Amino acid sequence: MEIRQVVEPLLKWWKLILVACLLSAVSSFIVVKQQPPIYQTKSAVVIGRAVYEPNPSGGELGLANQLAAYYADIAEREVVRANTMQALNLTWLPEYTAAVVPNSQIIEISVTDTDPARAQIVANELANQLVLQSPSNPDLQEQKRQEFIAGQLLLLEEQIQQTLDEISTKESELGSLNSAREITQAQTDLSILRQKLTTLQTNYATMLNSSTGRASNSLSILEPAELPVKPIGPNRMMFILVSIVIALLISGAAAYLIEYLDDTIKTPEDVNRVMKKPVIGYIAEIEGDGNKGSFVHDQPASLIAESFRALRVNLEYPHVPASSNMLLVVSMSQTEGKSVIAANLAVSMASGGKRVVLVDADLRRPSLHQYLNLQNERGLIDVLNGSLPLDQAISPTEYENLQVLAAGPLVPNPTDFLNSKKMDQLLGELSRRWDCVLVDGPPILVTDTSVLASKVNSALIVIGYGKTRKSQAVLAVKQLDRIGAEIVGVVLNRIPRSNQKYYKIYHYDYGLPDKTANSGGLSIRRFKIPLSFNLPKPGFLSRAASNGTAQAAKQNPSSESEQINT
Repeated sequence: MEIRQVVEPLLKWWKLILVACLLSAVSSFIVVKQQPPIYQTKSAVVIGRAVYEPNPSGGELGLANQLAAYYADIAEREVVRANTMQALNLTWLPEYTAAVVPNSQIIEISVTDTDPARAQIVANELANQLVLQSPSNPDLQEQKRQEFIAGQLLLLEEQIQQTLDEISTKESELGSLNSAREITQAQTDLSILRQKLTTLQTNYATMLNSSTGRASNSLSILEPAELPVKPIGPNRMMFILVSIVIALLISGAAAYLIEYLDDTIKTPEDVNRVMKKPVIGYIAEIEGDGNKGSFVHDQPASLIAESFRALRVNLEYPHVPASSNMLLVVSMSQTEGKSVIAANLAVSMASGGKRVVLVDADLRRPSLHQYLNLQNERGLIDVLNGSLPLDQAISPTEYENLQVLAAGPLVPNPTDFLNSKKMDQLLGELSRRWDCVLVDGPPILVTDTSVLASKVNSALIVIGYGKTRKSQAVLAVKQLDRIGAEIVGVVLNRIPRSNQKYYKIYHYDYGLPDKTANSGGLSIRRFKIPLSFNLPKPGFLSRAASNGTAQAAKQNPSSESEQINT
C-alpha cells in the first residue's frame, strides 16, 4: 500500500477533521476557562528520633521505615479524615494524599484545593491528627507523666552537677592535706561522691529513655504546611491540546471507517483494481437546469466539453474489433448518467466531422429524446415491427452530422425485439451508412443489455462517482465478458466539482476563460486535461472512416434502406 492511499481518506475528509478539531478546541477552552485555579501545599511528619541522632543504629532506621508506611496508610483512613473534619468543622475534605518520602522516615501529606487557605489548614490538621494516632499521643495522663519525667530529669541534672562540683572540691582539698588520717577521710568521701554520681547518671539515662523524645514509635511534625500562592493547575493549554489530539484521532478514525464502509467506486485505482479496465474519460458533474444532453455544444469552452473531446480522442485508440464502428454505452443503473454521456459524446463526435447516428436502445426507460429536444413518437420499435422504414424513423437534429433513432413507443416485450433478426439487419445497415453508431443501452443487469452487447460487440461502461458499487461493477464486467463483448474502457462520470485531483494528473495545462460560472461550466481557470492515453492499437472511430462498405453505403443509401424495410 502506498503512502498516498493511506493519506487519501484524511485529505478527502479534511473538512470533517478540521471541524472536529475546532469544536474540540472551542469546547475545551470554554470548559477550562470556567475551572478555578488549583493550589497545593504539603506538611511533613517524621517518625521517631533516629533522624536527629548523630549515630543512629540500623535497627532504629529499619523500624522507622516500616512505621512510616504504616502511618501513611492510617493518614488516608476514615479515622483521621473524620477527626480532621470534626476539628475544622467541615463536612468534606479536599483531595489529599499521604506518602512516604523514599528511603526516609518522613511522611508528606499533600492537599490540593481551589482555596489556598483551606488547603493549608487541612494539611496541618491532618498532620496533627496523625500524630494523635501514635503512642506519643499527648493525652492528659500522658502529658502529666511526661511533665513528671521532665521534672525528674531537671532534678537529676541539678544533682549530677552538684555532685560533680563536690568531687572537684574534694580533689582540690586532697592535694593540700598533710595528715594521714585527713587524707584517708578525704579519699573515702571522694569515693562516696563518685558512687553517687554514677547512680545519678544511671537514673538520668533510665528516665530519659522513658520520655517520648527518644521513643522510636513516636510522631512529630517536621514541617507545617505553608500558604500556597501559585496555582499548580489547571494546565489549560495542555488540556486543549490533548482534546484536539483526541478529536483528531477520533475524526481520522471516522474518516477511515467511512471509506471502509463506502463500497462505491471513486478513483481510477478502484476501477483498475475492481474491473481491470482502463479509465478513458473523466466527466465532472453537469450542474444547472439546462439541456445536459447538448452541453458540449452549448458550452464549447468549458472544461466538461474539453473532457468529452478528450474521451472522443481516447476512443480512437483502444483495441476493439477491426470491423466494428458501433459502440454500446451502458451503466449499472439509471443514476450514472449514461444517456447524458452518450448524447454529449455523439455531439462531440459529430462536431469532429464524423457522421454519427445515436440509437436509444433503452426500450424500457428511454430518455435520449429528452436530452436532445426530440419527440419519441416514432423510433427503433417502429423499424423493428415494420411499421416505418428507417429513413422515416430517424430524427434529424440541430447538430451537423448527427441523427438520432429514438426508442419509440413502449412495448411489453423489448427483449424479443432486440433479439430479432431485424435488429441484426438494422445494426448492419446503420454500421454501413454511418461512420459511428452509438447505442444507448439499458442498465447492464437488464437482459436487454446482454442481447445488445452480443450484437454490438464493443461496450463503453459509465461509472457514477460515488454511486456505482464495486460488487455491481465486478458483476457487470463478468457478464459482458461472458457474452464476449469487448469493453473499450470506463468513463468516470459525475465527479464533484470540488474534487480537482482528476484534473491535476495529466499532461499539460489547459487555460479556460472564466465565464462559465453561471452557465453550468467550471469557474476554474486552469486544469490539466487528459487529451490522450498512449494505448497501442487504433480503435473503431479511426477504422470506421476507412471502411469500404461505409463509403459504398454513403453513395447509395437508398438501396440499404430498401433492404431493411423489406
